[in-house]
Amino acid sequence: MPSLRDTIAADLRTQITAGHLQAGARLPSEPRLAAQYKVSTPTLRNALALLQAEGLIDKIHGKGNYVRPPLRRLMDAEGHLTPDADLHVTIRTTNLRARGDLIPLLKVPSRTPLTEFLYLTHQGKRLHSLARVYVPRDLASAEMPCRRSGVKQSRDQVCVRLPTLEEASILRITSTLAVLSITRVSTDTMGRVVEAALLTLPSDRTDALFITHHTTSAGEKGQEG
Repeated sequence: MPSLRDTIAADLRTQITAGHLQAGARLPSEPRLAAQYKVSTPTLRNALALLQAEGLIDKIHGKGNYVRPPLRRLMDAEGHLTPDADLHVTIRTTNLRARGDLIPLLKVPSRTPLTEFLYLTHQGKRLHSLARVYVPRDLASAEMPCRRSGVKQSRDQVCVRLPTLEEASILRITSTLAVLSITRVSTDTMGRVVEAALLTLPSDRTDALFITHHTTSAGEKGQEG
């Protein structure tokens, strides 16, 4: 039997998908919704949290809950987002020294000079994702990271976790909303790490697609036909 939380979420979900609650519309106040469904405020908030995690509503502090516009799919091909009329990126550059987790990630001595590129991707007025790219300063240049020549291999590690307080603040999400975290380490032909990228995407606006291309070996080619 569905819980009260799931029943409320299902009813509101149906109203949103059927168009009875339009994109941009403000939902009734939480106390009013709780009275309407005859549940406690915490139960009502748990139901709203489900819809927020699904990307159907936004909770704006001090203003209330609003129906979100339909999400637009952004495809990532070889590290580059497809062009989108509402998509723009701001970049901040900072010089710093290797410390903490950056030392084993980049395989450099402590306090090695680095350049950090902070990418903030916006979709319309909404923050879509953030990425921090670290490059040893002797390799840093005006050339954009991820487009640099000499990269032989890139290795991606993907996990789902809760955001740090800083990430939640930058992305304007709650600290209880999971994020998709991607760590990409790129090396050159000598095995030297030339770039480390840390990408953070909120789970309510992320859809990951992995495509593997299989090549046929020379021996297998000879057996074909």
